[in-house]
Amino acid sequence: MNLHEYQGKELLKKFGVAVPVGFVASTLDEAVEAYQNVKKASGSDFAIVKAQIHAGGRGKGGGVKFSKDLEAVKENAGNILGMMLKTPQTPGGIDGPGKLVRKILIQEDAYLPDFDSCKEYYVSILMDRERKQNVIIYSTQGGMDIEKVAEETPHLVHKEYIDPLLGLLPFQMRKVAFNLGLSGQAFKQMTKFINSLYTAFVKSDASLFEINPCVHTGEENILAVDCKVSLDENALFRHPDLAAMRDTDEEDPTEVEAKSYGLNFINLDGNVGCMVNGAGLAMSTMDIIKLSGGEPANFLDVGGTADAERVEQAFKIIMRDSKVKAILINIFGGIVRCDRVAQGVVDAYKNIGDVSIPIIVRLQGTNADLAKEIIDQSGLEVKSAILLQEAADKVKEVLAVTA
Repeated sequence: MNLHEYQGKELLKKFGVAVPVGFVASTLDEAVEAYQNVKKASGSDFAIVKAQIHAGGRGKGGGVKFSKDLEAVKENAGNILGMMLKTPQTPGGIDGPGKLVRKILIQEDAYLPDFDSCKEYYVSILMDRERKQNVIIYSTQGGMDIEKVAEETPHLVHKEYIDPLLGLLPFQMRKVAFNLGLSGQAFKQMTKFINSLYTAFVKSDASLFEINPCVHTGEENILAVDCKVSLDENALFRHPDLAAMRDTDEEDPTEVEAKSYGLNFINLDGNVGCMVNGAGLAMSTMDIIKLSGGEPANFLDVGGTADAERVEQAFKIIMRDSKVKAILINIFGGIVRCDRVAQGVVDAYKNIGDVSIPIIVRLQGTNADLAKEIIDQSGLEVKSAILLQEAADKVKEVLAVTA
């Protein structure tokens, strides 16, 4: 689950990570009030107006504006609120529809009083799954795309791996500060910053913290001027306060609807809809679709306790995708009963009405014979398969016809 920048900073602040003063606003009046609070706290007329959407590159799309006074804040806030912000990371990229900006962050200018004396760094924490360790990735090239830095100047990207049994050790914090070229008070502030950041990462069950830029101010402070925070959804039951930060307006509406039915659904760009039970079987199904010349249109795991109603809703969600040219239903009945899945497919078929998309069904396991009987007696025009490869071949056949 992704957080907005202002939410991420609230989380970091709770763990002692230094962040600039800022207040969120969703209307022009709230923006004016936020600016007055920022001005009072910072003692400066200058402020930054930042669009709050779940995408990077906001500045490139006009979503981050420097404001020298109240009138500039009003103008910038008025322009940004309600705009369809397009960045390389919004749906469809800069040529796509963009994302509607519903909230803005009014933040102090952390580069004052002397912009030239400030230094930007890149700091992130994530899980290295291959090494089964958390890793701190950092660089002196802050404010830039880290992928570009890694490609063009890989020697400027450093990594510090954290042993899960020992945790972050003092010498590792000092090593980060040293490799960033810091000394004196800034060195001490960076070690404190890294310690607090890592504590926040672990305690909040995060999957990614990205601070870009992390700024060394002229006053020897270290601040998280911008941040990206992603949380592990599987651990949200331990953090109801963080779960409450979810902004469904920023998520795919189809995926939000699927989640309300207890379905694990992710939209993809292919032409073959998939309905499967179990994440492993779903991945295998997607793989064999690709090997057969098709492209998965979605990842959909109906779960081990799927009933007819849930299967019907899953079927309807897949059918809404205009790119879908065929549907492969691949169920192995272990916990889930195949007859329930079959009944859900039949109910969905009847409720939707005229279904012109070819359907391939592979049901194996618990009550598979009953499932076959339900489908055979329904009068549905579906293609049955026993083996997974057989199902994939049938997908290939129907795609050839619809091409």
